[in-house]
Amino acid sequence: MTSLLRLIACGSVDDGKSTLIGRLLHDCGGIYDDQLSGLVAASRRFGTQGGEVDLALLGDALEAEREQGITIDVAYRFFATPARKFILADAPGHEQYTRNMVTGASTADLAVVLVDAGKGILTQTRRHSYLAKLLGIGRVVLAVNKMDLVGWDRARFEEIAGEYRSFAEGIGIPQVTAIPLSALTGANVASKSDLADWYHGPALIEYLEQVDISQNAAGPGLFRMPVQWVSRPNVDFRGYAGTVVSGTVRPGDQVIVLPAETPAEIERIVTMDGELAEAVSGQSVTLTFTRPVECARGSVLSSAVDLPQKGDQFEAVLHWMASEDLLPGRQYLLKLATQTVAAVVQTPKYEINVDTLEHLACKTLGLNAIGVANIWADGPIIFEPYDASRDLGGFILIDRLSNATVAAGMINHALRRSINVHEQILEVTPESRAALKGQRPKLLWFTGLSGAGKSTIANIVERKLNARGRHTFLLDGDNLRRGLNKDLGFTDADRIENIRRAAETACLMMDAGLIVLTAFISPFRAERQMVREMVAEGDFVEIFVDTPLADAEARDVKGLYKKARAGELQNFTGLDSSYETPEVPQIRIDTMRTAAEEAADIIIAYLERL
Repeated sequence: MTSLLRLIACGSVDDGKSTLIGRLLHDCGGIYDDQLSGLVAASRRFGTQGGEVDLALLGDALEAEREQGITIDVAYRFFATPARKFILADAPGHEQYTRNMVTGASTADLAVVLVDAGKGILTQTRRHSYLAKLLGIGRVVLAVNKMDLVGWDRARFEEIAGEYRSFAEGIGIPQVTAIPLSALTGANVASKSDLADWYHGPALIEYLEQVDISQNAAGPGLFRMPVQWVSRPNVDFRGYAGTVVSGTVRPGDQVIVLPAETPAEIERIVTMDGELAEAVSGQSVTLTFTRPVECARGSVLSSAVDLPQKGDQFEAVLHWMASEDLLPGRQYLLKLATQTVAAVVQTPKYEINVDTLEHLACKTLGLNAIGVANIWADGPIIFEPYDASRDLGGFILIDRLSNATVAAGMINHALRRSINVHEQILEVTPESRAALKGQRPKLLWFTGLSGAGKSTIANIVERKLNARGRHTFLLDGDNLRRGLNKDLGFTDADRIENIRRAAETACLMMDAGLIVLTAFISPFRAERQMVREMVAEGDFVEIFVDTPLADAEARDVKGLYKKARAGELQNFTGLDSSYETPEVPQIRIDTMRTAAEEAADIIIAYLERL
């Protein structure tokens, strides 16, 4: 059988990549995406919303396309020679499309990095090479293009090759093959050229035909299959579908269903073409068990020995892909294989300068930045380090409100606290504490501009609830900043952390059976939505204290607006920091028409109807 090589062509803009791809297609009889059929379908693809680019990365693309309405494709090209078939991912050289390079590199065996012989190695050359290494590519062809424009100067070629090899060694790329060529004329592309009689290596296509990629894999590996889809139960069939990402599975094999760690035995391996005696890495199959077992989308089936890791905190390398900077502390969705959890990125440990490989101190990551950070998930995920498994070690981060992909990540390792800290089951439950108080805990979340009247109204509501014999506690923003949150400032990142801590405190108080009232500006919808999802459905009541900025500033009881206008307060909400108005609050209080006592009565009446 003719072998298949997946490769990516990348490098800086105007280095001649399009010309080289055209030459490969012309000389080898290439065809385009719609003719790839099952070959392209086998490439797992993710996408961003809105048709910007296709983020083909580390997961189940067809499912993502169905769920998010994505129809765009990565630019894949197919060509073949008698010796081998090739799938080539075409990565644009422009910096703003670096995410496309991540797309192709995530499934590539080899990278062809183009360099213009006249320009030499540029920042984007280094960035693409570094990302290729991070994404598991250990073999690079350095295609020094446009050699005809420098007179096939051997010294120039060796200068570029030496500089690149030094850089590659520094980032851990073990194998670099440098080839001088001219994509325009075809010299050293399909066949050797006499114009470079000093070069004794292979032409590009000759090298691609012969390169051994078997060493790229760490071996067949242990059986792993993320569950993508579960058939609806009926009397005849119950199946669990997914793609085998490593190892082999056969009927009769004992497997473990994670995260529950439930043992199961494989009964059948079912495909559209009939049943199989075994399934191997890369095959999409449906498995059945010999007995009913709890297993759902997001579960991972594993061999019974050497299970993958489970944890909720880990260190990862991030490639930031969004135009808006990372906000440490903001909750994003983390998608790894078929698992999706809410996750928070902590302040990065450092950013990597792709030119010098220095570790730079930073507080955030901007577009196309590469950095290392700790990530906290709101529940355990099944994973393996990326260098052991692309499929269980690579993930994407998704903005919760826009549904856009903002980052690609590669897990380095779990944090010790994630592995060694376990939830303690308590005998006295939140329900029993609430029953003792004769009430259902609620979280009344007052939001609005500074000076809108949040604390005033919340105080009156608590007084009225207390008079009715209810057990309450009011968490006021200023009071928390005098103690628990005294270390936080007013940057966007600090505001997010302020709300996270307040929400965790409120949840603990609800577990104690209390009705909790909070009075925070809480300017961002994403964080208010995060808090809503932390409590049981129906127990979060968003109360928008709606006061026009001009009127809130006219009150200025604390003198904060005056200080902000004078430049003595930075990042002041409503002036130089945004406030995102609630879209559908449970209660809206128009303070221009409703007095504080009347507003409190409206809130009490709402609670009594629940």
